[in-house]
Parts: sequence; structure tokens; C-alpha cells
Amino acid sequence: MSELQSRVRDKSLHHLFMKPEDTIKFFKDADNRVMDLGWSGFTPVGYPKVVPIALADYVEKNSLQGKWKFNLFIGASVGSETENRWATLDMIDRRWPYQTGKDIGKGINSGKIRMGDKHLSMFAQDLRYGFYTKDRGGKLDVAIIEATAITENGDIILAGSVGAAPEIIDIADKIIIEINTGMPSLEGMHDIMMTDLPPYRKIIPITDVRQRCGTPFVPTNKSKIVAIVESKLPDNGRALRGTDDVAQAIADNIVDFFSHEVKAGRLPKNLLPLQSGVGSIANAVVGGLTASPFEDLVVFTEVLQDTFLPFLDSGKCKYINCTSLSLSAEGFKEWWEKFEFYKDKVLMRPQQISNNPELIRRLGVIGMNTPLEFDIYAHANSTCAGGTKMLNGIGGSGDFLRNAYLSIMHCPSVRESKTDEFGISGVVTKAPHVDHTEADLDVLVTEQGLADLRGLAPKDRAREIIKKCAHPAYKDYLTDYLERSEKATGYHHEPHILSEAYKMHINLAENGTMRFWNK
Repeated sequence: MSELQSRVRDKSLHHLFMKPEDTIKFFKDADNRVMDLGWSGFTPVGYPKVVPIALADYVEKNSLQGKWKFNLFIGASVGSETENRWATLDMIDRRWPYQTGKDIGKGINSGKIRMGDKHLSMFAQDLRYGFYTKDRGGKLDVAIIEATAITENGDIILAGSVGAAPEIIDIADKIIIEINTGMPSLEGMHDIMMTDLPPYRKIIPITDVRQRCGTPFVPTNKSKIVAIVESKLPDNGRALRGTDDVAQAIADNIVDFFSHEVKAGRLPKNLLPLQSGVGSIANAVVGGLTASPFEDLVVFTEVLQDTFLPFLDSGKCKYINCTSLSLSAEGFKEWWEKFEFYKDKVLMRPQQISNNPELIRRLGVIGMNTPLEFDIYAHANSTCAGGTKMLNGIGGSGDFLRNAYLSIMHCPSVRESKTDEFGISGVVTKAPHVDHTEADLDVLVTEQGLADLRGLAPKDRAREIIKKCAHPAYKDYLTDYLERSEKATGYHHEPHILSEAYKMHINLAENGTMRFWNK
């Protein structure tokens, strides 16, 4: 018996085995209209590979660039060899809600690809509500799902992520499954709860991160499965971002703050469930916790990054909830080498559960994420550089920051520009785009220090942010701007000089530095 046959335990589905190129027939409607597709995958893990690549090959071979177009609905980003290549072939009309590809980013910011940004827990929910495909009765044409097995009843056992796959499977008219036999089956590592529709939605019965509330597979109407394809391609996962002195200083500030909160009685000795975003600062924070005196820690987050593996190895972290194994190639190598150890300490849930506000509040999660910038009143911009250029998307940061027990945002106090080593400040007069309002955030951190904003009025917040977080190259100007704004407005609640509020950003766009006074 072949590996594919053994992975598909429902023998009634074996007649659906086919090659990737044989699935092209299910996309022929693209001759007449833009088709709505849902893919599995979340932060370059667990996404379909061989079918999207076969589709791209077909479009390129038959000169269908710009003629065959698709709307892509995926839990988060996927590998560049799939959707980023699709962008280069002009195959994408709409893309929701998060991406990281260079070429797809160009397509979005040139107006060729229409992207929508959404909190990730709400994206999965709204997809299930039919909000994105209202003209099709809330359905998707085709779901393309990476799995590691199919049960005896035809239910799908996913691969290294869950994301929005359960909702996509539920609302798709047709399902194409890629069984990845290049990796072991991950059966038993998923906890799939299918949420219901309002009104009278059931509560999510989780009061401890270790609790299961669903099934280890995605309940599937197997009559919708039209093709099963074998894949052996690995995930094109994130390369591990190393830490630097700035990231380490930020991490040290956060760990010191946790120690202070424990002494004050506002946190237990083993803290509370931790959420951490992606990137070098997030890695440094997890590394800092690994080296800290804290014990018996648990994690309730979106993605398990490479630095979580030594966190588990150390014994400091006892259990991790996530929706994706967002590991690098090196991280996956370690994961599979120690799979028997890790598999009982990690549980993957749908993003509608991993990012759910109900659970984040109930569990008292500590949320930690990185913005592009925040302003003196604690409004943060996570998505649009200069207020206009989409980078990736808001991701799940808003899910956590608005609902966390402690909402923490951290970024460097300055970033180098082409013309100024201190050219871009992480602390600005007024954020040109706001993803997280002052009402969402409790603590702001840079390598300069940590500003605890809890209980502070806006002008007091501003002084604390400038004092603790701003770089010396900007501190005097920001203080002067605040004082002049107070006098100009008669000490309004959140005073601004509107003619000057965005001058830092304007000067950056025109001259490559925010320091317009530094001539």
C-alpha cells in the first residue's frame, strides 16, 4: 500500500486520487469570472503547494496572465512560491486578510490587487457569516487544503496550521485536498471547535489552555471532496530573525516590568498566559523569559516561533496553544527530531479560537506585539507606513491588545533611514494611521525604557511616553511640541497643532528623515 493510500483511511475516497495538473478542470470557470478560493495556511505553514503551483504553471504556459483571476481568502500569509508567484502572473483580484510577499505587496500598493485588512479572529468568523462572498450566497467556489491524513469517515486532519481552514472547508462548494506525505501525520495535535451562528451562540468551554473542546479533525462533508493530491513539498517557513542589542534591551525592560508586577501582587509568580507576536523583538522577549526566574509558564498565542522550542526545552514553559507552527527550516528540523517531546506540549486551534476575545479576557492573557510606531498619546500604527503604504496587515495583534489583561506594544525608539542614522522615530507626534487606539494599550516599550500608562490621563501619558520611550534625538522636539500644543489649544484634552502634527512624516517622505529641525 502506498503512503498516500495509508494516509487516506476512507477507502471510498481513493478514486479521487489524481495529479496536481489534473485538478485544473475545477478552475475552468475562471474563463468567465473571478473565482473565490479558500486556502489553508497560516504564516507560511500548512498551506497548499502543488495545486497552486500547477495552476500558476498552467496560466503561464497558456498566456492567461490577467485573464484567469481569483479572490484568495486565507487565514494569514502563505509561502512565496504560491501566492507571491500568483501576484507576478496577475492572478489575484482580491486578497484577505494578511500577506507577506514582496510582489503581492507591490500589487496591493499599486492598486492591482484589492486587499482588505481584518482582525484575524473576526476574519474567520465573518467568512463563515458569508460577508466576503455575498454575491455567491456566502460560499466559496473551491477550497484547497493541505492535510496530513483523512479519517475513516472522510474528515480532514490538517498539517502544521489550522488558521481559517475549518470555516473554509465548511463554506466551500468543492474541496481539493493535498495530503503531504513528506511529513509525519499531525493527528492528535489539533483541537477543532466549529463555532455556531448568532443568536444564542454557545460559550467556548475553555478556562485552561490545556483544555480541549473540539475534535482532532475538521468535520467534513466528504461529498464535496473532488480531488486528493499527494504532496511532499516542505513549508517555506519564516527564517528566524536574530536578536540585537536593541531587541535585547526591550526584552530586558519587559522582564523587569513583570518582576515588578509580581512583587506588587498584580501578577502571579508564574505570570499569566503569554501571547507574543513575530519578529526579532518577540524572539528576544521569549529568550528573556527562558533565561528569567519565572517558572511554570504557559502560552496562548497565534504562532509558535523557533525561540519557543528552547523555551519548552528549558522546562520554563509547560504548554503552548497556537494556530500555527511558524518555524524556519532549522526550527522544523529540531521540531521533528524532538517530535515525541513537543507533541504533548503543543495544541493547535482555529484562529477563531486562538485569537478569540472571549478566551483572551477569560484567561487573562498578556499580549505583546510590535507596531511600526506609536504617538505621544498611545495610538499605534501596525500596518500602513506613512499612513498609506500597506505592509502586511494587522494580523492578530488587535484581537489580543484590546482584550488582554496587559496590553504591551514594543518597538525600537528609532530606525535608520537612508540619510539619517536616527531618521525614523518610533515615537511620533500623531500616528498617520491608527490600528490600536489609546484605549487598547497599557504599556509601551522601547530600548530607552518602559512607559506604564495605566490610569494616566492623555497629557500625563504623553509626558511619560516621551520621557521613557523617545530617543534623545527626538525627546526635546516632542516635549516642545506637546507644550506648544497645550498653549495653542488652551490645554485641550489631547492637544495638537494640526498644521504640524504630521510634519515628521512629511519630512521623512520628502527628505529621508523625520528630524526637520535638524538642518
